[in-house]
Amino acid sequence: MTGTPGDTRLGEVRFLTVGEVATLMRVSKMTVYRLVHSGELTAVRVGRSFRVPEHAVHTYLRQAFPESA
Repeated sequence: MTGTPGDTRLGEVRFLTVGEVATLMRVSKMTVYRLVHSGELTAVRVGRSFRVPEHAVHTYLRQAFPESA
């Protein structure tokens, strides 16, 4: 396995709730919902709730804060 999101088996994916993502990113739940609805943060809808793959949060943060040269 190379470690890219496409290589991860579904059973190995850790899904986070919107509240967990908000806590991890230290933002409000509304901010997470905005990111999900805008398509900036990948999420899966489960009933009336969203679940965010943990790797999607890490990918978003890496893209949002690229390393300085």
